[in-house]
Amino acid sequence: MYSYPKFTHPGGDAAVRLVRENPFAVLVSSPESGPPVATHLPVIIPAGTDPGESLEGVTLLGHMGRANPHWKMFAERPDVLLVFSSSHGYISPTLYEPGPNAPTLDYAAVHLTGTVEIIEGTAGKLDVVEQTVATLESMRPDQWDPADSRELFAKIVPAITAFRVHVTGEDFMFKLSQNQPEEVRARIRADLREGPHRHPRLADLMDRIEEVR
Repeated sequence: MYSYPKFTHPGGDAAVRLVRENPFAVLVSSPESGPPVATHLPVIIPAGTDPGESLEGVTLLGHMGRANPHWKMFAERPDVLLVFSSSHGYISPTLYEPGPNAPTLDYAAVHLTGTVEIIEGTAGKLDVVEQTVATLESMRPDQWDPADSRELFAKIVPAITAFRVHVTGEDFMFKLSQNQPEEVRARIRADLREGPHRHPRLADLMDRIEEVR
């Protein structure tokens, strides 16, 4: 992924936090011939894993429906790309200083490359499903307890393919109006929180970037 110098990694654990807080990825494989194949699916950092400031060397967990033939590529084409992203927000020139201006879009994205490995067996697949549910429920103030649904999960897992992705590389784009003066960035954050098309989590991400500038 090409990243403009002004919009590269802001430092610290920003990329790790983006993946942890947005655990829904696009997994891309390149077949021997024809166009790339992509699937939108949950991919998580396993419980108890502390990547520090980089996801290189970390193993992530994911799963997809077994009816999706994408997983059949994994054995012969194990190299994959994972794309994680924040929400995106349109930045109107009404937020800039008077004069000729051009609109843009702000967003953040992390691209991870690695090798994929299928997880065999009901127990392993069930663990991935339960960890995925726990990860997503942890983002809710009122969390659902899946204890009574474990038998249902066990019935469902034969219909999924679970996998690990061993991350070998990472690229970033944090395009969050860093090229604008502070007063303009403040107006942009306010518009993302209170304007007609709200993206408060993107504004929160901009706040965090401000802290490390």
